[in-house]
Parts: sequence; C-alpha cells; structure tokens
Amino acid sequence: MATDTMAESDLDISQLVDKPWVTIVWDDPVNLMSYVTYVFIKLFGFTPEKANALMMQVHNEGRAAVSTGSREEMERDVQRLHEHGLWATLQRDDKI
Repeated sequence: MATDTMAESDLDISQLVDKPWVTIVWDDPVNLMSYVTYVFIKLFGFTPEKANALMMQVHNEGRAAVSTGSREEMERDVQRLHEHGLWATLQRDDKI
C-alpha cells in the first residue's frame, strides 16, 4: 500500500521552518556616527553602549545586523531606518 508520506531523512528542515530574517545597516559617507547611534537607540531601544557598539561595527566592518525576526517585521525595520536616512536592507539570517 503506497503512502504519500516522506521518510524523515527525506525532509529538509529548512523547507519546513521559515528562517529568521535580519535587518542590515550599511556604512555610508553621509550620516554622522553620533546620529547612527541615536537612531539605533530611538528605533530599537538599545542601550547607548549597545547602540555605539553596533554603530562602530557598521563603521569598521561596513555593516551590522541590528534586528532579527519575520520578513514582515524586518521590512518594517528597514522602512523605519530609511525614514531616518540610513541605508538598510533585509536578508535571510543564513546569508550573513
């Protein structure tokens, strides 16, 4: 008797679970470092220390992941960052 079920070994767990998405803030030549820190505090509620550390990561490495969640949540975060003049994108967490 044939069944429509797949063996457990045939399943790819990444197909079953939506991997989290991340919001990436990219370095730009326009915004002051103090402003980027301010935006991180305002939008994400980071402590000044965490906001400064993320800003320095953006400055030194060219980018930093500032939030993670569902695609819809990350699209909202990207939009909010754009409204504040920062360059941001979203991508799957496994692509960083």
